[in-house]
Amino acid sequence: MSFIDQLKWTSEGLIPAIVQDHRTGRVLMMAWMNRASLEKTVETRRTWFWSRSRGKFWMKGESSGHVQVVHDIAFDCDGDTLLIQVEQTGAACHEGYRSCFFRSIEGSGETVRVSEAQLETPEAIYGRK
Repeated sequence: MSFIDQLKWTSEGLIPAIVQDHRTGRVLMMAWMNRASLEKTVETRRTWFWSRSRGKFWMKGESSGHVQVVHDIAFDCDGDTLLIQVEQTGAACHEGYRSCFFRSIEGSGETVRVSEAQLETPEAIYGRK
């Protein structure tokens, strides 16, 4: 039995995938996978996801060039979340930051600060929209 058959998928056939830098441990992003995207990730050693908003199967970096090379795929004790360790090329975030988690709250949460430098603007990555 494949590990994929051991996973617990949502009613929509999805599972959350946390993507982490394999060297630093920094969480880069979270995205959704369906069975096909997970199988393609295992096969190609590049990350593939399911976009709920676009209703589309996609490879990380297909338009930006900021690909993720997979080093390890793990799943949690409940089998309902994936942890994918990658080597990230460029920005993981579509807003041009290394990590999608580039904002931190301060104090009571009324102040938000940008906690890392933007590597590129979205326009530089994707062109004018």
